[in-house]
Amino acid sequence: MSVYIHSHMDPASDVHDDLKEMLDSNKDSLKLEAMKRIVAMIARGKNASDLFPAVVKNVACKNIEVKKLVYVYLVRYAEEQQDLALLSISTFQRGLKDPNQLIRASALRVLSSIRVTIIVPIMMLAIKEAASDMSPYVRKTAAHAIPKLYSLDPEQKDQLIEVIEKLLADKTTLVAGSVVMAFEEVCPERIDLIHKNYRKLCNLLIDVEEWGQVVIINMLTRYARTQFLNPNINEGGGGEKTFYGSDEEEDEDEEEKEKKPYVMDPDHRLLLRNTKPLLQSRNAAVVMAVAQLYFHLAPKAEVGVIAKALVRLLRSHRFTQFTYLFSHLYVSQGMFEPYLKSFYIRSTDPTQIKVLKLEVLTNLANETNISTILREFQTYIKSMDKDFVAATIQAIGRCATNIGEVRDTCLNGLVQLLSNRDELVVAESVVVIKKLLQMQPEKHSDIIKHMAKLTDNIQVPMARASILWLIGEYCEHVPKIAPDVLRKMAKSFTNEEDIVKLQIINLAAKLYLTNSKQTKLLTQYVLNLAKYDQNYDIRDRARFIRQLIVPTEKSGALSKYAKKLFLALKPAPVLESPFKDRDHFQLGSLSHLLNAKAGGYQELPDWPEAAPDPLRAQRGGEGVCAGTFDLCFPFSSEQSSEEEERKHERKSKPRKSDSESESDEEEESESESSQSESEDSESEAEVKKKKKVMIHRKRNRYRKKPYGAAESKPPSKPVKTESKKEKKEMSLLDLDDCEFFSSLALKNYELLHRITGEGLSVEYCFSRQPFSPDGNMVAVQMQFTNNATSDTKNLHMEDVKLQSGMRVKEFPEIELLPAGETATAVMGIDFCDSTQAANFQLCTHTRKFFVSIQPPVGELMRPVFLTENEFKKEQGQLMGMNEITERLTLDVKCRNEHAIVQRVTTAANLSRVPCGSDKECRFAGKTVTSGSLVLVTVATKEEGAAQLTVNCEKMVIGTMLVKDILLALTQ
Repeated sequence: MSVYIHSHMDPASDVHDDLKEMLDSNKDSLKLEAMKRIVAMIARGKNASDLFPAVVKNVACKNIEVKKLVYVYLVRYAEEQQDLALLSISTFQRGLKDPNQLIRASALRVLSSIRVTIIVPIMMLAIKEAASDMSPYVRKTAAHAIPKLYSLDPEQKDQLIEVIEKLLADKTTLVAGSVVMAFEEVCPERIDLIHKNYRKLCNLLIDVEEWGQVVIINMLTRYARTQFLNPNINEGGGGEKTFYGSDEEEDEDEEEKEKKPYVMDPDHRLLLRNTKPLLQSRNAAVVMAVAQLYFHLAPKAEVGVIAKALVRLLRSHRFTQFTYLFSHLYVSQGMFEPYLKSFYIRSTDPTQIKVLKLEVLTNLANETNISTILREFQTYIKSMDKDFVAATIQAIGRCATNIGEVRDTCLNGLVQLLSNRDELVVAESVVVIKKLLQMQPEKHSDIIKHMAKLTDNIQVPMARASILWLIGEYCEHVPKIAPDVLRKMAKSFTNEEDIVKLQIINLAAKLYLTNSKQTKLLTQYVLNLAKYDQNYDIRDRARFIRQLIVPTEKSGALSKYAKKLFLALKPAPVLESPFKDRDHFQLGSLSHLLNAKAGGYQELPDWPEAAPDPLRAQRGGEGVCAGTFDLCFPFSSEQSSEEEERKHERKSKPRKSDSESESDEEEESESESSQSESEDSESEAEVKKKKKVMIHRKRNRYRKKPYGAAESKPPSKPVKTESKKEKKEMSLLDLDDCEFFSSLALKNYELLHRITGEGLSVEYCFSRQPFSPDGNMVAVQMQFTNNATSDTKNLHMEDVKLQSGMRVKEFPEIELLPAGETATAVMGIDFCDSTQAANFQLCTHTRKFFVSIQPPVGELMRPVFLTENEFKKEQGQLMGMNEITERLTLDVKCRNEHAIVQRVTTAANLSRVPCGSDKECRFAGKTVTSGSLVLVTVATKEEGAAQLTVNCEKMVIGTMLVKDILLALTQ
């Protein structure tokens, strides 16, 4: 009892002291009570971090209930108290072996919450073991830990993908949603992992937990858009005709299409059939996920099934905002017309929901129900919510615009609102009436006269400005009233708001041009008042209009066209929906609600143009064969592609050459040397195939070497002999590359000007050569020139200032540089894949100069030699957020392949990649420090148009590289 009294009476520190005493006790009951109170504190948002040492002591407690609560606490504070949490790593590892599944899962959860790079191997091992655990709850926790480890160390992606692939094969509903979430976070581009699990996921969907259902449905929506044909493909008529086909062939094609209508893929139908029952889910998010799936995947004739479910959400006030947005897009199909009353607005609805309901009602309006909707709008105008009333008046205006039969009715109703006591209602009505009158001003001169009489009573600036604009625009329809309105406005000109003053000046100018006898003096008076106004916009407008409408000797030729400028016919405004152009975002997404691309948003893929590979249907059973993966999806590993090539070789060779498929390089070299001897006896096709495979393997081995590593060391194994034809092909490849790169002129940058350096000038360039002391550094070649009359001594570097992570290898000191002489030195800089400058002092025996070297992003790369297939495979892995595409118009001098290659490789240190198309140029490289892959594609079109695509693991580098290459190709 005393403990509880202290907890309410004493300061927080005393409460924590009592808890620490209870945690240090030998009684499990006191420890359990203390942990319950601590967890309750955390739940209420109170800080309990100072209890971390006392809680960690009990992580090895034998009481299961205490241990569970300790793990709950550690998950909350492990990231904040990393040092103390690291001391308990061994305890967590023992917890991974605990017989209780909850303890094993909690231990893994805590371990994955300690965000320290040093324990990444331990976390990886724990996740792999947990993925094979007998308990589905532990496997589910392993799936949750995968994104945490990936965010901590993205280099573990390959190993994590293996774990994801294993967990995707799990048949337990408890694991399915979590592993799909991990798949979406780590490798959403690896669609090939879903093939063999697709049908299983569809069948398990009904039994998965609710939030897991949402994740799986969203993933399957994107998957289906890449694997199935558009079910509405034939709705608008037949497909495109062949250009060179004869009329008879076209008739035959049309007959075949009529005989063979679109048949939905069974797997496509399976997805729609298994998700339909989820429209009855109690979770609104599940219903919305199914609704967006049907909207994006189902035939239009079947989309109507979701209307009832969405209306049910409306009536239950759950997930209303997204429901309204769905309704807004579906109204064109008449799907929600039977549920019109469900969109009537209640007084308890928040303003945002009221506006959305108004939007749906406006879109549902047609000739048959417009009278009912207008009566409903009349009720809304009496609301106390002024923003809602304004939105209602705008909705009436849109109804009048869309349905011509009720335009006069709406206009008369809005005119009646002009006598409303509320100024905001009158002001909004004036603005809407102004827009409606522009459509047929000659028929409504009485309304313009009525509005002119309101200038004495309406004080809202926007409304007064709108009335003056109307009178000035249609002054010919009210020739007697307009001058009198100008007279009244001239009296109150100095007291009006700026927006009203501008319209008074416009009204005066228009009346001067159409009725100068009555308004000449008034116009001059108004312009004189405006000439000395405090607002410069009004002063400038007055001077400009005076010179335009009152011609003088100094007036230019523009005054002749004053009437055409002021009295030109203005197009009638279009009252558009504020939700226009929102449907390009995926329905149900945050981006769709905000009408702006939110962080992490993934574009919904387009439907494939051609039917998918029929072998894809095997995914529901044993999975697609490896060969199909290579043909359809560029996501398989290099090893699998090499194995496929070896299998292909075996099929085309006699049995005695099977030894060539061994992975050992010695056996491979022996088989290739024997092959060169018997080359003449084989067919030419087989020889070309073998050479292609050998070149592919050679380049793979070369590409995997670290940059600048051990090229000068002799090979540890005997060099294999090559055939004459192979030697010739390889030498041609090397010769082409050497000739091309030798023709590139390296750009020189000024480091120190001779005037600033008192006779010493320094230039530097990025030599694009390996920096032998350290492969992660960029080689910078510096040229020192002594323009002075005396010698320069002891040239060296001092006081190097770098950003975090950057390193510099200084150039050797130049002891003596005679007058008029030049010296060269090389230094290495590790820029850490950033364009931050390296700052240092360049020192001589007498002076010190502050200088800096900032690299272009293209110099932070090294070339990588890829084959065409390798390029496509790597590019397929770097889609989505790792891809940047820009359209451009090539410079006139840069519209041939040679010029494009020269400019791109000058802008960036990349290598050319072979390409079968003459309208594409491909380049590849890796960043020097992190080894992140960089792929560049320039696709040319007619008349100099081109498309630049950069795929890069680091988006910052990709964005900067796009700018540099665009500049190189367009100037």
